[in-house]
Amino acid sequence: MSHAAPVGADRAAPPAPGSLTAALRDPSATLRWLRLVHLTPGRPGRPTGQRELRWVYTAWLGAFLLKVLGSSWDVSWHFRWLRDDLAPPHLLNSAGTAVVVALVVFHSYTGSGVDRRALRLVQVGITTFLVAIPVDIVNHRINGLDITSWSPSHALLYLGTAVVLVGVLRGWWLYAAPGRVRDLVSLGLWLAFLENVLFPNLHQEYGVLSLSAYEAGRTTAETQLLDFAIAQGRSPTAFMLPVPSWVHPAWLLCAGVLTLVVARRVIGLRWTATALAAAYLAYRGLAWLGLVALGFPPSVLPLVLLAGAVAVDVAVTLRLPGGLAGPLVAAVTYAAGALQGAAGLLPPWDWRPAVVLATGAAFTVLWTAVDRVARGRWWASWREPVGGAPTS
Repeated sequence: MSHAAPVGADRAAPPAPGSLTAALRDPSATLRWLRLVHLTPGRPGRPTGQRELRWVYTAWLGAFLLKVLGSSWDVSWHFRWLRDDLAPPHLLNSAGTAVVVALVVFHSYTGSGVDRRALRLVQVGITTFLVAIPVDIVNHRINGLDITSWSPSHALLYLGTAVVLVGVLRGWWLYAAPGRVRDLVSLGLWLAFLENVLFPNLHQEYGVLSLSAYEAGRTTAETQLLDFAIAQGRSPTAFMLPVPSWVHPAWLLCAGVLTLVVARRVIGLRWTATALAAAYLAYRGLAWLGLVALGFPPSVLPLVLLAGAVAVDVAVTLRLPGGLAGPLVAAVTYAAGALQGAAGLLPPWDWRPAVVLATGAAFTVLWTAVDRVARGRWWASWREPVGGAPTS
C-alpha cells in the first residue's frame, strides 16, 4: 500500500536524537526534528523508523506510569479523606491523561506508529474515558460520596483505559522490530493493563485493613469522612467492603489471571505471566511503603496472584488445553488464597463449595475461549496491519 510522503520531508531536518540526554541537550534541534519529520499529516501505517517508534512508545509508557501512580495514590487517599475533585492524586492522574490525549492527537494527525484499527481503538478508548469524567462528577454530586471502585461511572474509566491500552499494545507489537526492546516495552504495557484490570479489587484490599483498624479503635480515616459516610446511612462495613465476598477472588481469577494467560500467549516468553505478576506485586509493595511513610492507610497485597501466574506459565509451557489448565490454575490460586487468608492478609473470600466451583468453571470457560480465538482466523487477521504495512 502506498503512502503519501510526509509534508516537509524534502526540507533538511536534523537526525533523531539518539537518547533522552541528547534530546534535552539540544531542545531546539529536537523540536525542529519533531516538526519537520513527524508533525506532518499522514495516514495510519505511515512509515516510521524504529528509533522514532521507540520515542513515541516511551512517551506512552510515561503517560501510563503517571496514571498508575495517580490511581494508586487515589485509593489510599479516599480511605483517609473526603473526596476532592482537585486532590493531588487526581491531578497526577490527569497529567497522565493529558499526555495520552496528546499522543492520540499525534497518532491521529500523523498516522505514525499505528494501523487503522489501533488508531480507532485509542480514539474510542480516550473518548470513553473523557466522557466518564463528567459522568463520575455528576454521579458524586447526585449520590454524594461514592468511594466504591465498583460503580458504573468508575467502570467507564477502567473500560476507556483498557481500550486505549489494547490499541497501544497492538500498534507497538505490529510496528516494533522483533527483539528485546519490543518484548520489554510490551511487558511494560501489559503491566499497565494488568494494573488497570486489578484496580477495582484495591477497594477490598484497603477496606479489610481500614475496617480492622476502625473496629480496633485506631481508625486511619479522618473524622469528617466517617461522619459523612454515616450521614449517608452507610455502616463502616458497607463503606469499606461494599461488594459480596465472592467478588474479589472471582475478579482476581477471571480478570487478573486471565489477563496473564492472554499476555503469555501474545508475548510468548516462557515466564511472561510470572514476570508480570512479580512486577505488579513489587510495584504495589513500593507504593505501600511510600504511602504508609506519608501517613496514608495501608493495604494487603494479593500475593496469591503470583501463585496463579506461575501455574499459568507452567500450564502453557506444558501445552495444556484451557479445559484442563483452567481448573488446575484455579485450584492453585484458591489454595494460595487459603494460605494468605489464614494469615489475615486477604480480603474476605466466599469459600462455599458452589461459589468456588462456579468461579473455577467460569475461569475455565474463559481460558477455553482464549484458546479457541488463538486458533481461529480472527486472531490471524488481528496480527496483520489494517491500512498500512509494518515499518522496517
